[in-house]
Amino acid sequence: MKPKHGQHFLIDQRVLNRIIRYAGLTKADTVLEIGGGTGNLTLKLKEAAGKVIVIELDRQLAVGLTHITRDSNVTVLQGDALEIPLPDFNKVVANLPYQISSKITFKLLRHSFDLAVLMYQLEFANRMLASPGTPDYSRLSVMAQYFAGIELLETVPPSAFKPQPAVRSAILKLTPREPPYHVNNFGFFEKFLKAVFGQRRKMLRNSLRSAAPMLGIPAENLQEVDQGILEMRPESLTPEELAGLANRIQAGT
Repeated sequence: MKPKHGQHFLIDQRVLNRIIRYAGLTKADTVLEIGGGTGNLTLKLKEAAGKVIVIELDRQLAVGLTHITRDSNVTVLQGDALEIPLPDFNKVVANLPYQISSKITFKLLRHSFDLAVLMYQLEFANRMLASPGTPDYSRLSVMAQYFAGIELLETVPPSAFKPQPAVRSAILKLTPREPPYHVNNFGFFEKFLKAVFGQRRKMLRNSLRSAAPMLGIPAENLQEVDQGILEMRPESLTPEELAGLANRIQAGT
């Protein structure tokens, strides 16, 4: 079947079996799968979990999933996972449609659940995992790690999919946790990160001065913070340091 929405269907049975093991599924679990596709993962989730809820955008694929899971513990919801309310679940296991990786990840991370085992493009996964001072360190790194502990479980070659993607993929485990540092206003912090990493080669002083109107702060707030930090670039600061700077700039202290 030729995918309509950029999906790459996971067909390697060894990888599928490992995903189930990584999730540690039991009959007490309610699992959410986003992008059920042709049902290769869905069928394995059905056997391992107590309840499976699949969200599938493509109407034809959703009908196919309904047929293969009829009279079982699987519920298929046809719709856009970015638009519809998410049901109750305690685990997420999915080969995510890569074009919505960022948006769906942050929608998930704003819900309560125990863990997620998710397939991403390797480049995207590396950005989620990145540490300060590395080329992949970015706004995505800071925001994802604010909400969850992130672990690389394995990389997956293009041959595991049909059709084959042009890039390698990666399976990550996300474990929600209490944020490891305090942010006064997360909406402001999001805009702050967008501003500084959007001009990552500039010193923080310059990127924040130009972003002050967008951030809704008076430029003089920058005079109240450690000027040494403002001489640095964003990739040199830890998430905690970035959060502290955002808090001080917003407060003007």
